[in-house]
Amino acid sequence: MLNSIKWRLQAWHGLLLVAVLGAFGVTAFQFQRVTLLRHIDQELQERSGLLLGELRPQGRGGRPRPALDGPDGPRRERPGGEEPPRDGAPDFPPPPRELTTSGPVADLFDSEGTNAFYYVIWRRDGMMLKHSGQAADSVPMPPRPERLPASATRMRGNWREFFHYTPPGECVLVGRWIGADLSELRRFGWRLGGAGLAVWLLGLAGGWWMAIRAFRPVEEIGVTASRISAGNLSERIVLAKTDDELGRLAGVLNSTFARLDTTFTQQQKFTADASHELRTPISVILNQVQTALKRERPAADYREALEACQRAAQRMRQLTESLLALARMDSRIEPVGVDRIDLADVTRECVDLLRPLADERRVSVQCDLGAALCCGDSGRLKQVVTNLLSNAIQHSPESGGIRVGTRLEDGEVVLTVTDQGPGVTPEALGRIFERFYRADESRNRRTGGVGLGLAIVKSCVEGYGGTVVASNVTPHGLRMEVRLPAVRTPSN
Repeated sequence: MLNSIKWRLQAWHGLLLVAVLGAFGVTAFQFQRVTLLRHIDQELQERSGLLLGELRPQGRGGRPRPALDGPDGPRRERPGGEEPPRDGAPDFPPPPRELTTSGPVADLFDSEGTNAFYYVIWRRDGMMLKHSGQAADSVPMPPRPERLPASATRMRGNWREFFHYTPPGECVLVGRWIGADLSELRRFGWRLGGAGLAVWLLGLAGGWWMAIRAFRPVEEIGVTASRISAGNLSERIVLAKTDDELGRLAGVLNSTFARLDTTFTQQQKFTADASHELRTPISVILNQVQTALKRERPAADYREALEACQRAAQRMRQLTESLLALARMDSRIEPVGVDRIDLADVTRECVDLLRPLADERRVSVQCDLGAALCCGDSGRLKQVVTNLLSNAIQHSPESGGIRVGTRLEDGEVVLTVTDQGPGVTPEALGRIFERFYRADESRNRRTGGVGLGLAIVKSCVEGYGGTVVASNVTPHGLRMEVRLPAVRTPSN
């Protein structure tokens, strides 16, 4: 299961969701916590500022003095409200101060509420000056900083407290119990975690559904390929969509399977045809030998039997040589030649070679050979021209004629061989280059062929990147046209 791509993708998808949702959840929780504490600290600082405004010195005659903490820094006064001495004069410690809370300020510290604010004020000697609420007795005094004034915030259990040391040395602390706020924050964290878990499970379910849909075509391709490998080459991959990557892959595989099916079908037919062609001469040889060995015969009968065996053996040799040539062309065992060859010269040699055969059948050969320079192997090109000329001579009527021509046309070398035979039917034109195919009775074994000449021509021409086409001519006859890439010269 773990080796499945689908499960590995699901595992990576789950880990990625955990990382993203975890990071989002932690960030959201921390943001909520910081926002809550910032709001509480702001309230504590506001109340601390109001208390500092109510802290006044104890003046003589009961007249309150203004606050010692002015906008320009601490003010030092001498007892009795006198101005501080000039530079060089003796300095006195600041007088003690007292807190006189007004009505609005006192209302801010409700000692009966659950989330009530409280305050504690210590004098500079560490003694408690004043406090509010029942929590004041248990509040420890914050450690005195080295430099004054100083402010800080601290957590003491479920209490949040803000304290400020004034320049004279008093410590003003304002606090609040935030247990309910922390409980709400924890509930928010649990809700956030639950929502993240739900999103994670939903994401896993959606990812699994998408993975199943995405890999279903792959499974169908695998099942179809298994059936094809079992021998059913007619099977094809059927997918609902054909415009995505898997659809294009299925199309490529279907075309590959189609070519394989065609190739195997042709191979089976080729094997059956070759076996049939070889069985006939072998049967002839065996029959002649068995007949000759049954009883004593005259020398003439033995000679006739040997001549029949010779003809059958020559046919077998011709067939095996043709099969070997086709096999080498199909497997590309022999390298394709790249010599510069004038197809007109090759055609002229082949015409001279086959002219005695044409004269024997009283068939005239007319040549119109123009310069046609191409790349190839002279042996193979001679085989192409020879097969086309032999085919035309064998199927031309007596006293008929054959026209052979070569020319250069549109960057291609063109070879045409036209006979005056009966031609072939339109249905046979598409199959005339198939191996062992015979269009009609005029193209049978009595002509000496084995049905592989045109197949060899097609394999040779296509090996050089060319084409060969057969077409009927009016009023009667067959035209073979071969096109090969021409050699480009500066004059072209």
